[in-house]
Amino acid sequence: MLIEEWMIAYPEASILIIAFLVTLVMTLVTKKFTDQNRMKELKKIQKACQIKIKDAKGDMQKQAKINQEVMACTMELMKHSFKPMLITMIPIILLFSWVSGVYTTVLKGWFWWYFGGAIVSSIALRKVLDVA
Repeated sequence: MLIEEWMIAYPEASILIIAFLVTLVMTLVTKKFTDQNRMKELKKIQKACQIKIKDAKGDMQKQAKINQEVMACTMELMKHSFKPMLITMIPIILLFSWVSGVYTTVLKGWFWWYFGGAIVSSIALRKVLDVA
C-alpha cells in the first residue's frame, strides 16, 4: 500500500500530518454539532465566576453559591461537547488501531508525536475556525 510505505519512510512527518487531519475533522464536527454562541456564552460566564470567586475570598457562602453556578456551566458545556465526541469516537479508535500497527516497529514514541501534533493543531485550528 502506497500510504503505508510513505508512513514508514517518513514516520515523524506522517504522524504529524495524521494528527493535523484528525484534529481538523474533530474540530469541524464540533463546530457543526454544537451551538457555538451558547458555548462562548458559557465560557464567558465561567471566566466571570472565577473573578467573582477571587473577589469573594473569605466569604465561604458566597464562594459556594458561585461554585454552584460554575458547576452548572461546566455540566452544560459537557452536554454540548458529548455529541461530537460520540460521532468521532469509533472512527478515531479504528484509526488508532491501524496507526499503532504501522508505527509500533518504526517509531516507538509515535503516540507522543501524535499527541504533540494534535495539541498544537487543536489550538491553531480552534482559533482559525473560531470554535469555542
